[in-house]
Order: sequence, then structure tokens, then C-alpha cells
Amino acid sequence: MKKLLLLGIMTTLLALIGCSADEEASSKSNEESNKDQTIKFGVTPWTSTVPPTEIAQLVLEDMGYTVEGTETNVGGVFMGLSRGDLDVFMDAWLPMHQVHLDKFEDKLDQTAVSYPEAQTGWVVPTYMEDINSISDLEGKEDRFNNEMYGIEEGASATEESDEIIEAYGLDMKQVNSSEGGMIAEASRKMAQEEPVVFYGWRPHTMFNKYDLKVIENDQGFFGSSSVEVITNSDLKDKAPEAYEFLSNWSISIDDVEEMIVEIEENGKDSKEVAREWINDNQDKVDEMMGE
Repeated sequence: MKKLLLLGIMTTLLALIGCSADEEASSKSNEESNKDQTIKFGVTPWTSTVPPTEIAQLVLEDMGYTVEGTETNVGGVFMGLSRGDLDVFMDAWLPMHQVHLDKFEDKLDQTAVSYPEAQTGWVVPTYMEDINSISDLEGKEDRFNNEMYGIEEGASATEESDEIIEAYGLDMKQVNSSEGGMIAEASRKMAQEEPVVFYGWRPHTMFNKYDLKVIENDQGFFGSSSVEVITNSDLKDKAPEAYEFLSNWSISIDDVEEMIVEIEENGKDSKEVAREWINDNQDKVDEMMGE
């Protein structure tokens, strides 16, 4: 009788151990299955997009995910997010990009704030002491060859600059090119201390390299922005650990600007700069990972 009782107890224990092992294996299998997911990032041609994207990609790779980046304009990023072709965008500027969020609101998730109070607007060099607001440009447009320089066509900032020209009745046209092309043209003029007005924002090396000021306007254009992480609404279920990390994401505007300088001015590899930031901020990274 005792042998039968002992045998029964052992059978029950083995069954419980088996169930526990099965549950652990199932949990591990689910975790590994989640890590099999490829996280796809949208990457705009702006210097401010690079450091946060590189850091997030490296952290996710360290977590076991495969990551990919797709370069496109901001409209293409939001379209890709809405279709599920992309999962993450690290550099959405609100309220500037609110139009895209409104258009695809049921497909997108406002996941985290990278940094608030990012300043944007029309800028001029500080040697232009008489130009401190957009209204100061009125009647002086010919000093600027009736031109202001902007980024690529189709960007929200480009549309807003056209609205400024119309709202203030300025006899100017916006000359559009890439970020690099705009900066190159502005740099050429500033080297000769010629009048120039162009679109600017922080974080950017332009404010480290040149003495600039954002000129004021009294009609509510531009102003400060909240820079946010936007994800496809399916990412939370597709890769929950990746989503948790991204939902805890934050970084200082000063850190981003310092990294941009290292990459753009000092010629350092962007991944190397991102890895240095991770190593120097491991406590913060662990916190974002929920550890």
C-alpha cells in the first residue's frame, strides 16, 4: 500500500514538473517567436532623425530583434506606417506632422515623446540686426533676392513656409532643395555676410556652427514642437517587448545635437556614436527596457 502511495506521489510530481517545463518552454518559445520579428524603421533625410534611430536600432538588436531602415520623405514614412510596411518613426514633429496623424489616426500609435520644446522657424544670421521678425522682411525682400531657402518639397515645413509668404504678403518665393543643399546655399551667403533667410530647427549643427536667431512671427506659425516616436498600431501585439522599450523612450535635445555634431562635423560613424551614447547611458537604457 505504501509503495502504491509513493508511486502515486512520484507520478503527480513528475506530471507537475512536466507541466512546468512545458509552460516554461512555451513561454520561451513565444518570447523567441516575438524576437523573430523584423522591426522596420522609417528614416527621413534629416540629421535629427539619425541619432535616435541608430540608438533604438542598436538596442533592439541587442534585445535579439532584426532591424531594417527605409529611407524616404516624411509623407512616405507615414504612408508606410499606415500600411504596415514600416513599424517605427523616431522623429515626428508635432504639431507640424499632425496632418499625417489625423489622416491615418486608426493605424498609428503616438508611442513616446523623445524631447519637447524643439524650436523651428525661419532663421537669419545674427549680423542681420534689423531683422528680428517676419514682418521685418516686408519691403526688404529684394535684399534677399526675393528668396527664402527651404527643405524638400512635400514636407510640412515647406507648406507652412509657403503659408507664411502668403499670410504676410511677402514678395518672395521659397527655393526648395535637400537639407544639405539648403544649408550649403545659406553657408555660402553667410561666409560673405550677405542677407539670407532660411528654415531652421533644433537639434541641428547649424546652431553650433553659425550665429543664428529664429525670427518671430505674430500669426502662430512654427514655434516649438514636441518630437515623438510614432509606431504602427500593430507593433504592440507584433513585438510587445520592442513596443515597451519604445514606449519608454526619451532623450535630451542636447544629447541629440551633440551626436549630430560628432557625425556631421567630426566625421564619426553614426553607429559608433550611437553605441557610445548607449554605453554612457546604460542606466537610462535599462530603464527604457523596463529593467
